[in-house]
Amino acid sequence: MTEWLQAGGEMAERIRRYDWASTALGPIADWPEVLRTTVSLCLDSSFPQAVMWGEELVTLHNDAFAPILGSKPSALGVPFGEVWQEAWDEIRPIAEQALAGKATYIEHFPLVIQRRGAPEQAWFTFCYSPIRDGSGRVVGMLDTVTETTETVLANRKLGFLDALSRATASVTDPEAVMAITTRLLGEHLQLSNCAYADMDADQNGFTVQGEWAAPHAVHLPRRHRLSDFGAAVAARLHAGQPLQVNDLDGLEPAAAATFQALGITATLCMPLVKDGRLTALMAVHDQTPRPWSDYEQALVCDVTQRCWAHIERARAELKVRELKACLEERVELMVAQYKAEVIEHHETRKMETIGQLSGGIAHDFNNLLTPIMGTLDLIRRRLQDPRSQALVDGALHAAERARVLVGRLLTFARRQHLNPQAVRLDALVSGMQELVARSLGPRIRIETHISPQLPALMVDPHQLELAILNLAVNARDAMQEGGRLDISAKLTDIPSGLVKGLIAGRYVCLMVTDNGCGMDESTLKHCMDPFFSTKGVGQGTGLGLSTVQGLAMQSGGAISIASQEGKGTQVSIWLPITEAPVVEDEACVDLRISSRPLQLLLVDDDEMARNTTAMQLHELGYRIAEAGSAAAAMRLIVDGLVVDALITDQIMPGKAGIELARELRGLLPQLPVLIITGYSALTPAQLQGFGVLAKPFRRAELGAALARVLEAS
Repeated sequence: MTEWLQAGGEMAERIRRYDWASTALGPIADWPEVLRTTVSLCLDSSFPQAVMWGEELVTLHNDAFAPILGSKPSALGVPFGEVWQEAWDEIRPIAEQALAGKATYIEHFPLVIQRRGAPEQAWFTFCYSPIRDGSGRVVGMLDTVTETTETVLANRKLGFLDALSRATASVTDPEAVMAITTRLLGEHLQLSNCAYADMDADQNGFTVQGEWAAPHAVHLPRRHRLSDFGAAVAARLHAGQPLQVNDLDGLEPAAAATFQALGITATLCMPLVKDGRLTALMAVHDQTPRPWSDYEQALVCDVTQRCWAHIERARAELKVRELKACLEERVELMVAQYKAEVIEHHETRKMETIGQLSGGIAHDFNNLLTPIMGTLDLIRRRLQDPRSQALVDGALHAAERARVLVGRLLTFARRQHLNPQAVRLDALVSGMQELVARSLGPRIRIETHISPQLPALMVDPHQLELAILNLAVNARDAMQEGGRLDISAKLTDIPSGLVKGLIAGRYVCLMVTDNGCGMDESTLKHCMDPFFSTKGVGQGTGLGLSTVQGLAMQSGGAISIASQEGKGTQVSIWLPITEAPVVEDEACVDLRISSRPLQLLLVDDDEMARNTTAMQLHELGYRIAEAGSAAAAMRLIVDGLVVDALITDQIMPGKAGIELARELRGLLPQLPVLIITGYSALTPAQLQGFGVLAKPFRRAELGAALARVLEAS
C-alpha cells in the first residue's frame, strides 16, 4: 500500500507506520494521487517543508522540518492549527489566503512559540503554496519554511550597537556616557533598571555612577557592598564570570533578601576585570522573573565592554582637561600620555579585529582541511601504484603545511587549543637542543643557561617548543655570517605595571638572545604585527613572533623584545609557574584496530567531514551511528541506540558539541566523549572529563585520541 512512498529518513518511516485511518485523511492506501505526489516531493526535499491537507489541515512534514518544531510534540497527523495553536491567530489569515488559491511569501515573520517549556520570540521566512487536485480545486497547502531568528537578532544587535555608537560618539562627559548607555539599553530590552558601577579599592564596596530606571521602577541606592549579596555571587564576579539570576529561587538567603529589598527579581550582571582586579560592573534588572535569552546576554556583554572603553577614554580626556586648567606646566606631558593611550587603544582594537578575522578564517580552513586530509589518508592506504602513492604523499605534505599555517593563525588569534601542564623548562630545552642545532647549522654556537632548580611552568610543552624553535630560526636569519644564540631563564617577581599585559606575581622569564644584526626602531615597533616580515617573498609568513605572543598571552604570560641595530636582539617570555607535579611523558598510544566492534555515535553537521570521519573509524574497526545534529543524536539515544563512546563536532547549529556531551553524560555518566573542534573557545574546566581532537586530523591521530578517551573511561 505504500510502494509509492520511496523516500528514506525518519519521517518517511513514521508516515508508513502511522494509523491514518484514525484521521481525516483516511487509510494511506486510499490517498489521492495528488496527496501522494506532494508528500513524496516533500520527503525528498532537503529544505524544511510541511504538507497540510483537507479542511482540518492535517499535517505531514519531512525530516528537515523537525528542528522548526523545537520541543513540540509530534505534529504528524495533527491539524496545523493545533500544532501552532499559540500562534494560530497570526498564522491563520496567511493560511486562508493560500487555501483561497493565492500563494504567500513572507520574510522574517515574527511569532511567539512554545519552546523548551516557555514562550519564545522567533522569526521565520516561509511560503504557503496552494495544492490543487486534477480539477484545479484547492485541497491543501505546502509550507516551505526556514527560521531566520539568528539573522533577525544579529541585525537587531548590530542596529542597536550602531545607534549607541552614534548617540555617544561626540559625548566626552563620562556620566553622560553612562546615562545614555543605560537608558538606551534598558529601553531596548524593556527592563526596569540598568546601571553602571565602579568598584572601591577594597574590592567589596561599589558605587552606582550611572543608572536608568523605567517609569514604573524605583531608582537604586548609590552605595552597595558585594558581601551583602552572598559569598557565591561575590566570588563569581571577582572571577570575571557573568551573574545571571532568572528568579530568586536557589540563591543564598542573604543574596535573595538583598535583591528583594532592592525590588529586583531577575538580574544579568557583567563584571569588568582589569589586571586581575574587579574594576566595574554593569547590570540590567527586572522586577519580575524572566529567563535571559542568548541575545540579551550577548548584547549586554558587548555593551558593557564598549561602555567601559568609552568611559575610560572619556575619563582620560576629562583628566587631561582638568590638569590643563590647574597645572599648565604638565599639559604637554598629559596630552602626550593621552595620545599614547588613544593610539594603544586603537592598536589593541585593530589587533583584536585582525585576531578575530584570523581565527575565523583558520576555523573555516580547518573545517575544509579535515575531509581533505582524511580522504587523502584513506586513499593513500588503498593505493598500490608507487607513482600514485607519491602524488598523494605530496598532497598530504601540502595539507600538513597548511595545517601548520592554520595553527599559527589560531595561536596568534589566541584560539589554539592548548594543553597546559606542569613542565620543567631545563628538561624541555635540553630535549630540543639537537633539533635547534640542526635548524641553525654549524656556524652558530648555542649556549643554554637554565637552572634545574627553577620551578615548573604551567604551559603547553609542544607549543612552547614551537615558540623556541621560531625564535631560534629568526635569530639564525639575523646572523647570516654566524654568531651565538643564548637560551637562558630566571625566576622573577613582577610588580603590577612593570611588564605590559602581566599581572603582579612570580614568573619564570625565558630569554632567547642573539648577537645578530638587530632591528632598527621602525622594525622593532612593528615586528610583532601579524604578517609583518623583513624576509623575502615566500620566505616567511610574518606570523612567527605573533604566534609566540599569542602563546604567551593565552598561557597567562607576556612577551617583550629589546633590540639594537648591529648588536643583536633579546626576546623575553614570562610564563606562570606552578606547584603541580611534573608528569612524565605518556607512552605513545598504540593505534590498533579495535578488538571488538565498539558502537560509536558520530555527530557532525558537515556531511562531508562526517562521512570522511566515519570511513576512518570504520577502518579502525568501529561500528558507527551518524547524526547531523545534537537533536538527531538525542533521538537515536532515546530510540534505544546503545553506544560505547560519543564523537562530536563542537560548533554546530542549535546545540554545541559540549552541550550534547553534558546532556548525554546526564543519561550515561561513564560515556567516553571526544570533542572535535576547528578552534577552541573552550576552557579546561569545560573540557574536564572529555577528550579533545583539533581539526584537521589524520586517521592515526583520530585513532590515538579515541583510544585515550576509551582507556580513561
